[in-house]
Amino acid sequence: MSDAATTPAAAASSTKPKLPVTVDKPTPYTFDLGLLLANDPNPLNLEKSSPLEPQLASIARDGAQSLINQLLSACPISSTPAGVLLSLPPPQTPLPREKPVPKPKAETKWSQFAKRRGIKPKTREQRRNLQYDESTGEWGRKWGYKGANKAGEDAPIIEVKKAAEEKRMEKGQSVRGDKRREIREKVKRNERKMRANARREDGRKK
Repeated sequence: MSDAATTPAAAASSTKPKLPVTVDKPTPYTFDLGLLLANDPNPLNLEKSSPLEPQLASIARDGAQSLINQLLSACPISSTPAGVLLSLPPPQTPLPREKPVPKPKAETKWSQFAKRRGIKPKTREQRRNLQYDESTGEWGRKWGYKGANKAGEDAPIIEVKKAAEEKRMEKGQSVRGDKRREIREKVKRNERKMRANARREDGRKK
């Protein structure tokens, strides 16, 4: 019996010639391995009688093959638990930016004060705005929505000292009104500081 007939795909793959690993050009490529860039200075010699796409694909294939050859010969290769790594050199070609480099932000009054006093930025744990409430046994916010600084604002009964409350009543005030007034004053004070920082930043830009 004769051997089993090969499939058309296998026959095509066996008859298809292998492309060369080395690429020879009249003018050598120039590379920027940090950007995985291969520059081909040779002119495009395209034949009008042949289809365009196969010719462009052949030129692109030669450029990719040359880039791979250069990477394997010029870059260090190391084996790690994550796999085989190839270390690229730093890029050499400056790339244009779509937009200008952003200007550094002007320092606020607080940032200047913190620099003079050596105050460091808060850590991630400090910025989380949480504290442990022993009365409830849960972690809650220090300030803001449902924060500890607003504790007792909505309570139906508030414990006050008699003498202090009598003085408030004489002035037509109340403990709840004082609390709301204090919050409004804090908000206005923060807004004034923000406007002052904005005016100071505008003055530096001019």
